[in-house]
Amino acid sequence: MTCSCCIHLLRKELSIDGIEIHELKLGILDLSIDPERVTWNFVEKLLESYGFEIIRDKEKALVEQIKQAVIELVHNTTYNAMVRNSDYLVERFGMSYPYLSTLFSKHEPTTLEKFTIFHKIEKVRELIEYGELSLSEIAFMMGYSSVQYLSTQFKTVTGISVTEYKSAGKFERKGLDKGSKPS
Repeated sequence: MTCSCCIHLLRKELSIDGIEIHELKLGILDLSIDPERVTWNFVEKLLESYGFEIIRDKEKALVEQIKQAVIELVHNTTYNAMVRNSDYLVERFGMSYPYLSTLFSKHEPTTLEKFTIFHKIEKVRELIEYGELSLSEIAFMMGYSSVQYLSTQFKTVTGISVTEYKSAGKFERKGLDKGSKPS
C-alpha cells in the first residue's frame, strides 16, 4: 500500500461479514477471519485483484517498510533538506544503511538510492505542476545543493531538462507504486 487511497479501498473491500481488521495502515494489514464465513484463499484473491501482495518473508516485509519510509519522507511530510535520507532510514529501522541498501537491492530491481531519487524527482514534478515555488526553492526543499544538481538528476531520471518539463506545461507524473521505472 502506498497511499491513503489504498487504505480506504481495502477498508471498504474487507468490510465483509467474517473478516475482522485489527490493523490497517500503509504497508501493514493485520486481520483475522471466521473460517465458517470466509476463506483465506478468498481474502488473498481479493487483495491480488486490487494489485496487493501478501508478504510472508521477513526480508521482503522489511523492504516494503523501507519503501514506505522513503515514500513517507519524500511525499507525505514537509521535506527537511537537513535530514539525509540514509540517516532517516538508519534512525527509523535501527539498522545500518549498507545493510538496508543491500537488502533492498536483493529484493528489488533497483537500488535504494535510485528508488529514493525517483521519488524525489516525482515530488519535484508535483511541485513544478503546482507552480507555487521557484526552482531554487524546490531544490532547497528537496535537499539538493543547487538547481544545477536538481536539473542534472531530473534529466537523468526523466530524459528531459527541468526547464523543458516546466515550459511544456504537459505534466505527466508516475504513481507512487511505480518504483524507479524511467519515464
